[in-house]
Amino acid sequence: MLERVGILTATETRKMVTGLLQIQAKIEKGKQRFRKEDEDIHMAIERLLTEKVGAIGKKLHTGRSRNDQVVLDLRLFLRSEIKTLLEEIGKLQKILVRRAEKEIDALMPGYTHLQRAQPVRFSHHLLAYFEMFDRDRQRLEDSLERVNVMPLGSGALAGTTLPIRREVVAELLHFPKVTANSLDSVSDRDFSLEFLSAMAILMMHLSRFSEELILWSSQEFGFIELPDAFCTGSSMMPQKKNPDVPELIRGKTGRVYGHLVTSLTFMKGLPLSYNRDLQEDKEPIFDTVDTVKAALRLYQQMIEKLKINRDRLAQAAGDEFLLATDLAEYLVLKGVPFRDSHEVIGKLVGFCLKFNRTFSSLTLKEFQGFSKEFKIDVFDRLNPTRSVETKEGIGHPSRKRVLQRIRAIQKQASDLPPPTPRKKKTGRGKR
Repeated sequence: MLERVGILTATETRKMVTGLLQIQAKIEKGKQRFRKEDEDIHMAIERLLTEKVGAIGKKLHTGRSRNDQVVLDLRLFLRSEIKTLLEEIGKLQKILVRRAEKEIDALMPGYTHLQRAQPVRFSHHLLAYFEMFDRDRQRLEDSLERVNVMPLGSGALAGTTLPIRREVVAELLHFPKVTANSLDSVSDRDFSLEFLSAMAILMMHLSRFSEELILWSSQEFGFIELPDAFCTGSSMMPQKKNPDVPELIRGKTGRVYGHLVTSLTFMKGLPLSYNRDLQEDKEPIFDTVDTVKAALRLYQQMIEKLKINRDRLAQAAGDEFLLATDLAEYLVLKGVPFRDSHEVIGKLVGFCLKFNRTFSSLTLKEFQGFSKEFKIDVFDRLNPTRSVETKEGIGHPSRKRVLQRIRAIQKQASDLPPPTPRKKKTGRGKR
């Protein structure tokens, strides 16, 4: 850009770019040593360049400040990492859909308050997490729009008197927009806070999933078996298989929350424009990216290799009290107001519990002792598969509706272009 506006000659530009690429290659190989007297990475690079190409290197910093350069670097970093995270979320979603399709006929109890509530498909439960991760993906895609704005050329806070062309830099760096206010440009970290917020929500979803995997793999539930590679034995009790990876991911959720709170806290009292407090923005971002990427990649492998105990799921889903709501709705279809039918079934459940009976063990006469609207077809309602299959509304757990959702997701995925392969860094490249 400096060459285009006449501040650098073509020869100077060529020498500077060649020198910078050589420095980059040396850094990437781990062979570049820095000096303590270098103030920061920006000054170190300028010194190294000047040593390579002479006085031309002193022109490197023309028209820019460390203030606008560092926020550019952070935006470039986040732009790249967000794209990687979107791919990792997408991989996990695809695995969830594959498992949902494979386990389409497995039923399980659905829960509220961690109490058995109504029978649902295991696939429906998995797809609930697909929806959560889809919202995470949407949040990331939306945040990318605000990350992808080019701040370079704002200077320290008030721009420059030099005839720079910021739009040219934006084009070269593939930014669709340029920041509109130089004061805001160097002091804005909303984009990183938004990213951290999205990652905190994503980790919350992974933590909820982890909690269920931990419960389901316990002897009390016995619904699943986690792969051995994601568990450890007890140092004292040889019979135990501890769900370490879900526990660690659940624990690291607090770490990501902490990074968000840290960033909000150091931002809350900053006057315009740049303040050194902003140096604290890097560590929370870098650690969050590493933590979330690791969690997503572990989850992909864990869900892929998860073993389902279909017999135990079926046994739990066969608890007839899960059909109490179905019986209440049966009476509604017979013309009984819901509040009245709810009361009738409550009394019916109380009777069964008191005398250790099940719904299917009752006679029609016993049913009619609670409501004359019970007919012989009430016994058709005492089947968990029928219960799930009759729930055919949009978003409901019937086989038809779950398969429709799976097909819609698969079609949406097939309509998307494949991800752009990332080029390997070589330390060399064109201007």
